[in-house]
Amino acid sequence: MERRNVGILVFDGVAVLDLAGPFEVLTRTRLEPGTESRRTEESAPFDVFTVAKTREPVTATGGLVVMPRHSFADAPHIDLLVVPGGFGTRPVLQDAETIDWIRRSAASAERVASVCTGALVLARAGLLDNRRATTHWGSFGLLASLGHNITVDREARFVDDGVLTSAGVASGMDLAFHVVETFFGKDVADETARYIEYRRG
Repeated sequence: MERRNVGILVFDGVAVLDLAGPFEVLTRTRLEPGTESRRTEESAPFDVFTVAKTREPVTATGGLVVMPRHSFADAPHIDLLVVPGGFGTRPVLQDAETIDWIRRSAASAERVASVCTGALVLARAGLLDNRRATTHWGSFGLLASLGHNITVDREARFVDDGVLTSAGVASGMDLAFHVVETFFGKDVADETARYIEYRRG
């Protein structure tokens, strides 16, 4: 079975659940149901990995240290690009190298997604122009200012308007289940949710 590569961008100040929520959902997804299928990668449809500018350790919110599996230089092709949020997005907005890498990766990806204030980074990269999008409620105004003709949805848990965006923090898990359902159907998404004991809305 050919797996889709999921690259999750990490950076200093990334929010832990923005990263870990989608990571858990996508790494626990199996096309064969049951607990035993999670003991191997045989029916795992995603290869999920973290990517950072370098392979040096990244310090997330709360002091959690994350070791990126890949750098921009050695990352494989990414089918699904996920950009989490956190207070660390503010420096990323001014980081031309990272913004350029996001643009290039997005251009060849099957899907692009953000969690929480990761939407600000996608907006800076021009990926949300003329689209509907959402982000953490504390950044609605900033999101609208960072791109061209972005319609900010202030009510949605997540938005799928070509590019996927989610509201704050925990809503990234809802977005990840939407990705699973879009690719593999509701039964696979629901079974994955049952396995990790997450109640889908």
